[in-house]
Amino acid sequence: MSPFDRVDPDRLRSGFGVKWGSLPPDTLGAWVADMDFGIPPVVRDRMLEVIERGDLGYPFWTGEDPVVTAFQDRMATRFGWAPTEGRTRVFTDLIQILQVMIETTTEPGDGVAIHVPTYPPFLASIVRAGRRVVPIPMVDTGSRWGFDTSGLRDCRLLVLVNPHNPTGRVFTRAELEALAGAGDMVVLTDEIHADLTYPSFVHTPFASLGPDVARRTVTATSATKAFNLAAMRCAVAHIGPDHLKAKLDAAPLDIFGQPSILGRVATVAAWREGDAWLAGLLNQLTGNRRMVTEWASGSFHPPEATYLAWLRLGVDAGTVERRAKVKLSPGAEFSAPTEVNTQDFVRLNLATSPDILREILDRLQECLEWADTSDLVTK
Repeated sequence: MSPFDRVDPDRLRSGFGVKWGSLPPDTLGAWVADMDFGIPPVVRDRMLEVIERGDLGYPFWTGEDPVVTAFQDRMATRFGWAPTEGRTRVFTDLIQILQVMIETTTEPGDGVAIHVPTYPPFLASIVRAGRRVVPIPMVDTGSRWGFDTSGLRDCRLLVLVNPHNPTGRVFTRAELEALAGAGDMVVLTDEIHADLTYPSFVHTPFASLGPDVARRTVTATSATKAFNLAAMRCAVAHIGPDHLKAKLDAAPLDIFGQPSILGRVATVAAWREGDAWLAGLLNQLTGNRRMVTEWASGSFHPPEATYLAWLRLGVDAGTVERRAKVKLSPGAEFSAPTEVNTQDFVRLNLATSPDILREILDRLQECLEWADTSDLVTK
């Protein structure tokens, strides 16, 4: 039996994860973007080796940081991009990287461009830093989600989430080149979902577009999304701009903190030894994606990457939670505080076992039928 065929909800509810642990016993979790599948066995084994040695002191390694070398090797072998030596730094997570880049590349009042809808904490980070969110609205072209690049000339920073959360788009090379030509700004590209790209789609690292683009690109990623390691708090950023690298090098030594030994060990194990597990995961996610697509009957665009479905459900997430006992991510959160209207949408996390996903969809269907008779569905 595949490790992805069955999931024990009691295991999920009894732990410390917010996705299930924060919910009532009768509610199914399909919101927070982590998976129900546990972790790769090889990652567990490597962490247990560290624990059994009692090796939880201050991190030390000889030579280059093993997280950095694992990142460089993975980018070169899996995505055909060779990061420049000496320009990769280890952080705790993508939110930290975003906040650091906002503070070091922009000033209060500056415009920060980002595709909308987008990951809500990114929007919150920009706003709380006193910068202006300049939305690049995602537009339904009829066959997929697209966008245009107008209105970006006055921005100091572009935050590019590729593959895109929540629509699941894998941007084409032509789309990325259009963004690269939209203005001479620093680009922070969040590529954390790259390993979750489905067959027939190709992830293109933004920094691989050419030397000029690479020199103004910060590439951020982590093993946490594809290998279900969010609590390990370990991420990397490859710093292309010289002036930005100089600022970071001159910063106080410990201002950015340090990921733990376990975070580093888990990351290296995932990137160097976890691909067989990842292949099985992608096979399961492909089946789950098909199930959601068939249920939606053509009313949404299947994700090209990620395990997230961006659905125009017509019933708000609060109603779904109360009536169907399914927790989804409210669409409005993915566009606040911009003028882009996503209130008719929800984000559904499909990274669970087929039986749980089927139960989720059955509950959603019953909720939609009830709402239709109650005249609550948006017309």
